[in-house]
Amino acid sequence: MTASAAPPISKERHRIQRMFGTIAPTYDFFNHAFSLNIDQMWRRFTVKQALRPTDRRVLDLACGTGDLTLALRKAAHRDCEVIGADFCPPMLRIAHKKGRGLGEPPFVAGDGLRLPFGGETFDLVTIAFGLRNMEDTEAGLTEMHRVLRPGGRLAVLEFTLPANPLFRLGYLSYFRTVLPAIGRVATKSDAYRYLSESVMEWPNKRELAAMMRRCGFARVRHAELSFGIAVLHIAEKPKISPMA
Repeated sequence: MTASAAPPISKERHRIQRMFGTIAPTYDFFNHAFSLNIDQMWRRFTVKQALRPTDRRVLDLACGTGDLTLALRKAAHRDCEVIGADFCPPMLRIAHKKGRGLGEPPFVAGDGLRLPFGGETFDLVTIAFGLRNMEDTEAGLTEMHRVLRPGGRLAVLEFTLPANPLFRLGYLSYFRTVLPAIGRVATKSDAYRYLSESVMEWPNKRELAAMMRRCGFARVRHAELSFGIAVLHIAEKPKISPMA
C-alpha cells in the first residue's frame, strides 16, 4: 500500500490573517535577514520592469508592511496615485508609519478575493509574495483582472523552487529545516514553517503562467531571479477590440 499524499496546507482567510498579524512587528527584520536583503533587490527589479511613466493609478495588493508600495511611489510619476492594500491590520499600521514623510501613498484594508475597487480602475496591479497565500489563487487572479484597465498589467513576484538540482537540494534543506526552526525560536510562530510548506506546494513558473492565461491574461512572460529562488511574472489584460 502506498502512502497517501499529504493534505494541502490550510490557507483559510482568518488563519492567514492571524498568522501575519502575529509576526508583523518582526516581519521586515526577519525577511531581510533571511534573504540577506536580496528581497529588496527583487522589489526594485519588479518596479523597473512593471511600472510605466504613463501609469496614473497603481495598486500594490497584499502590500504587507509597504516595501513595494513605497518603492513604486518613489519611482512613479508625481501625478500617479499608488495604493497599497492588505487584509492584515497590524501590517497596515506598520506600512503607515514607514510611509510618513515619503509622499505617503494611501494604505487601505482590502481582501484580494473581494477588492474594494471598481472595475477597470488601475493601470498596474502588483503583488509580491502574496498570491501564494490566497485561499483561491484563480479567484484572486480573476479579481485582479477585473480591476485592471484594458491594456493594464499585472506583476506577480513569488518564491519558487530552483531548477538546478544541486541548488534545489540546498534550497529545500534550508526551507524545510533551518528557516522554520529559526523562525519558530525568533518569532514564537509557525509562520516560517507555513512559508516553506506553501512554497513547496506552489505551481512552477509554467503552471502559474497557464493559470494566468486561464484567468484572462495575455502576453505572460517571466524572469527568474537569484538562481530561480523567485520568479517575476508580468502579464497584460488584453485591450478590447472595437470589432468585438
